[in-house]
Amino acid sequence: MNGWMVAAAVLTAGGLGPCLWAGSRGTAGRRVAAQNMATLLLCLDFLLLAQGYGRPSYVDLALVTCVLGPAGTLVFVRLLAEELRDEPEGGPPGARLLTPVTLVATPATVLPLCVATGPGRAMAKLLVIGVLLGLGATVTTRALRHG
Repeated sequence: MNGWMVAAAVLTAGGLGPCLWAGSRGTAGRRVAAQNMATLLLCLDFLLLAQGYGRPSYVDLALVTCVLGPAGTLVFVRLLAEELRDEPEGGPPGARLLTPVTLVATPATVLPLCVATGPGRAMAKLLVIGVLLGLGATVTTRALRHG
């Protein structure tokens, strides 16, 4: 077991566990926010596991997840628009945490992976994933807060 695997295990236990709990309980807005946070953490987990196992194909899973995750959240926001209007001002509680978590966790994961990978196409793919995660979190947080 190396440091990348330890980081992935910590992210899974410390991040995905609470997201699963919040996604199974509470209001519709809280569940959608938890699903969105779980998508972000799963994508970062795929990146860490790709480096830990030495399997570059896991980076492709992260790329697909970072594209489809926010799209799925936007579909849920559209379908649950009536229930989301009943949320308190500012959106569901978890929606406020998504942008700060993204701004901290994404660079903290992607930049060390870029250093470990070195210059090349793999590093460019990691940077694209980081940008897509940031943009996706911004768009979905805005959609969750404004219904």
